[in-house]
Amino acid sequence: MKTKTIEEIQEKYYLELEKIISEIKKNKAKLILLQFPDGLKPYATSVVDFLREKTKAEFLIWLGSCYGACDVPVGLEGIKPKIDLIIQFGHNELMPNY
Repeated sequence: MKTKTIEEIQEKYYLELEKIISEIKKNKAKLILLQFPDGLKPYATSVVDFLREKTKAEFLIWLGSCYGACDVPVGLEGIKPKIDLIIQFGHNELMPNY
């Protein structure tokens, strides 16, 4: 599968990347955990590359489940350096980006 560009991904999904960049900078986050639902996981590395370029932060991609806002990863307290921010992406084919 060919890796999609951010522009190609955002033609179909509104990921609010500018809002995410703003939150990362506002919080001075250095290590961010990104959580994607299965339908968006194929685009995770493209999103990370884009966000890393815009923020200079480092990112972890959660490969476990993501069934909604209440499905927050647990057991991450021991990770060093500490995760500064968790960003969870939603997935809804009924709300594509126009």
